[in-house]
Amino acid sequence: MSNLRFKVVEEAFHKRPVEVNVPDRRPSEYFAKYVFNKAKMFRYLPLSVYNALREAIDNGAPLTVEVADEVAKGMKRWAMDMGATHCTHWFQPLTEGTAEKHDAFLEHDWKGGMIEEFDGKALIQQEPDASSFPSGGIRSTFEARGYSAWDPASPVFIIGDTLMIPTVFISYTGESLDYKAPLKKALAAVDKAATTVARYFDENVTRVTVNLGWEQEYFLVDEGLYATRPDLLLTGRTLMGHESSKNQQMEDHYFGAIPERVQSFMQDLEIQALELGVPCKTRHNEVAPNQFELAPIFEECNLAVDHNMLVMSLMRKIARKHGFRCLLHEKPFAGINGSGKHNNWSLTTNTGVLLHGPGKTSADTLRFLTFVVETLVALHRHNGLLKASIMSATNAHRLGANEAPPAIMSAFLGSQLSALLDEVERSEGDELPSMQHKHTELLDIPQIPELSIDNTDRNRTSPFAFTGNRFEFRAVGSTANCASAMIALNTAVAEALTDFSRRVDALRAGGRSLQSALLAVLREDIRACKSIRFDGNGYSDQWKAEAARRGLDCETSCPLIFDRYLDEASVRMFETTGVMTRHELEARNEIKWETYHKKIQIESRVLGDLSMNHIIPVATRYQSQLVDNVHKMQQCFPAEQAAQLCAYNIDIIERIGRHTSIIAEKVTEMTEKRKEINRIEGERALAVAYHDEITPFFDTIRYHIDKLELIVADEMWTLPKYREMLFIR
Repeated sequence: MSNLRFKVVEEAFHKRPVEVNVPDRRPSEYFAKYVFNKAKMFRYLPLSVYNALREAIDNGAPLTVEVADEVAKGMKRWAMDMGATHCTHWFQPLTEGTAEKHDAFLEHDWKGGMIEEFDGKALIQQEPDASSFPSGGIRSTFEARGYSAWDPASPVFIIGDTLMIPTVFISYTGESLDYKAPLKKALAAVDKAATTVARYFDENVTRVTVNLGWEQEYFLVDEGLYATRPDLLLTGRTLMGHESSKNQQMEDHYFGAIPERVQSFMQDLEIQALELGVPCKTRHNEVAPNQFELAPIFEECNLAVDHNMLVMSLMRKIARKHGFRCLLHEKPFAGINGSGKHNNWSLTTNTGVLLHGPGKTSADTLRFLTFVVETLVALHRHNGLLKASIMSATNAHRLGANEAPPAIMSAFLGSQLSALLDEVERSEGDELPSMQHKHTELLDIPQIPELSIDNTDRNRTSPFAFTGNRFEFRAVGSTANCASAMIALNTAVAEALTDFSRRVDALRAGGRSLQSALLAVLREDIRACKSIRFDGNGYSDQWKAEAARRGLDCETSCPLIFDRYLDEASVRMFETTGVMTRHELEARNEIKWETYHKKIQIESRVLGDLSMNHIIPVATRYQSQLVDNVHKMQQCFPAEQAAQLCAYNIDIIERIGRHTSIIAEKVTEMTEKRKEINRIEGERALAVAYHDEITPFFDTIRYHIDKLELIVADEMWTLPKYREMLFIR
């Protein structure tokens, strides 16, 4: 086994970049090559059908079966022109990925042959087995029926020979079994509530759209090294491994020159993503070694979520072509940065951006402040729920460690915006104080032009930071479906805006002017949500104490954090906005608890297996060699001299014995405790027990394994080490 480790390390050292087939055109010319976008629709659909579909996409108008039939015909012609032979409904069940069932464009012609067929019915819905996906008890094995339904707002695309149709996934009885259905309802709720408020400032507003710009962080590891680490293979993270002597402490990887092999992978990924309509914009080295980032241009939220799920799938597939494995786990390596997926969230209308800073007029500034403050109100009212929306067994390892935001929700606004809110709160009249806009700074360096300086700084310790014209939800994990955070955030904002307009209208009905009513309610809300604002160091112990004093949710247990979904305030919010019912929320929590306990259970089993079948045998083999050496030395030298010469080896023999005995003892205790816990009934109780009684074993066992890694001869250690995995040659 040790020879295998050195072999794969050597192979990784000698690997060369895979040659990428680069199109001989500009990216703008092959962008969306495999997407049935509006240009393709115009070409392949009758004008009346095209207009009806555009109306459905742009304004949410319903589609008739007749129109769907014509759309299906045009899609099929385009797909077959592109070489497609199959179609599938592509949906996002309550797992960490996507799902698809491929059907050929084939039907009997009843003359002994076959014909290509694809009609409106096949486009509109498909019938996956709903009992085989997580449903939290909504669907049983004997209640298998479920439906996937076409989402016209997200364009179909082609991968390989298959036409991929983005869909929602619901049960036979109508409950949502996916992320997309409640996300679309949450976006509709924001549209309705925000349009009402936006029209206070501009009567031309007819629609508000949520925009999302995600930043996907990830690690790349050589595939051969990955294959010889069972913990990476089975859990997505290293359950053991001493940190490398050099990791990220020199801060030389961040924004550094991209390794040639990685550059080849990134280029291949971007080409395929661009062809599928994903507007890739930014790529760079991240802080940790072997950590990188991809970010697209902002898109409408529903489409952005689909594109992120598509990109994660592409990453995994293309990485293998280049001899890598793509790690999307939030914390695959201890002691260095984990990976997040910052969700940059903003609101735009058909007339402009709602969060685009204070305007030139007082009305523009008031509009800006209204949407900023009501977003803060949403975060304040539901800070525990927002934390639950990003929490998972994997993200729990990342939050609060190595530049990741802490597991306490707070908002960073920057000194200027905070000062403006404080001034508005203190003021009494109907006039607004002013806020400084971006300013320029001329550096005293020849040939360097003046810089445009933002009116807000950055705070990497804040989970929810205002960054100029958007809020950056930094706490979202790298493996997560963005929809989870976006459902909670958008629903909370919709509730806050609805409440805001209700109170404003009540004051206006009592005789107050519009500006007077807006400012009065705004001042109330600035005071009400003040405790969620924090511009300081989110890592400090002082902040943890201060956050508790402010009444913010400071819970750190993942299973208990999930309880926030079932708080009465959360249930009322989801139900009144029409996003989810109590029954759907209860089902989703069952899935969250079940997923949590299963992940910890798998990690526990893998850790026990590696400890007993890899680590202890290797350590005792080395210990035996040392014992043999000591025995021979004692035969060769006088007792006093032998004792002196053997002292170091004897010390190592004793240390190995202590470490291996503790490992064996703790693995046995962990296994017995797991057997005891497995008899508990109820997913929540199981999840809590695994968190409280199993996870504490992990750090203890790992500590002693990592000590052995430093002691045992390098050529005998079977598992690739951090120093070998974290630096791409």
